Amino acid sequence: MKIIDLTMPIIDGMEVYSGDPPVNISLNSTIEEDGFEVRSLAFGSHTGTHVDAFSHMHQGKQSIDEIGLTQFCGKAMRVDASINFPENTGLFFNEEVNMDKFEKICSVQPPFVGGMLSEELEWNLLKQEIVTYTDLVSLENIPLGEPFTFFGLPLTINNGDGSPVRAIALLNER
Repeated sequence: MKIIDLTMPIIDGMEVYSGDPPVNISLNSTIEEDGFEVRSLAFGSHTGTHVDAFSHMHQGKQSIDEIGLTQFCGKAMRVDASINFPENTGLFFNEEVNMDKFEKICSVQPPFVGGMLSEELEWNLLKQEIVTYTDLVSLENIPLGEPFTFFGLPLTINNGDGSPVRAIALLNER
């Protein structure tokens, strides 16, 4: 089994989406002074590689802590426009995807979709209760059209509209 990390590192002062809180990471305690090391973390729920809850763009929809864990992991495939999308499989795109793929995506009922999604597509996918992942890295290292197992588990944030995740792809080695 081969593991591919799809996670963007969270770094103090990193670039964030316009209007999102800045990322501030500072050393709070040190081994030399306190006998242990602890950092203070301050950033938004949509920092770095993250998953969006339905409530992110739709009032009254489920928050991140209300969505079942099975919707954040499972069978997945990196796809593009030339591939028939598999049913009930998470879909990942390594190129920008717009509303022209919405009906094709929804027709195969994926539990999650990730990649460079337009805001309009993301809004519509979340309305259909398909979680979305953004700011993934290294998708090009996943073979196109080959199934893999994906994990992108959120923190259990009460009433959370999203969460940073550690996203990984597990590939079967041949």
